[in-house]
Amino acid sequence: MVVRIRLARHGRRNLPYYHIVVANARTARNSKPLEKIGTYNPIPDSSGNKMINLNFERAKYWLTVGAQPSETVQSILVKAELMPAPPKPSLLQQASKKFKEEQA
Repeated sequence: MVVRIRLARHGRRNLPYYHIVVANARTARNSKPLEKIGTYNPIPDSSGNKMINLNFERAKYWLTVGAQPSETVQSILVKAELMPAPPKPSLLQQASKKFKEEQA
């Protein structure tokens, strides 16, 4: 059973509001999740801040159990310092080129 941490959209048209949920990978976006661990409001407030509420303990638990975050949730978790930032693609390409040159 593959478990993902992803966003479930709520709100209305042109005013999205997301719940950060843990769900099976094969279920629909807004189907009943295993657990709701936070919320995310992408519309900035008057000071320009986007609101993110996250239960850090539950997020850490699901990551240690093996849940895979979606790309958007991964960027949220990186900003919350729960995950290391993924390597940039350009750095991976440079490293693979150096490796190939050393092998030759």
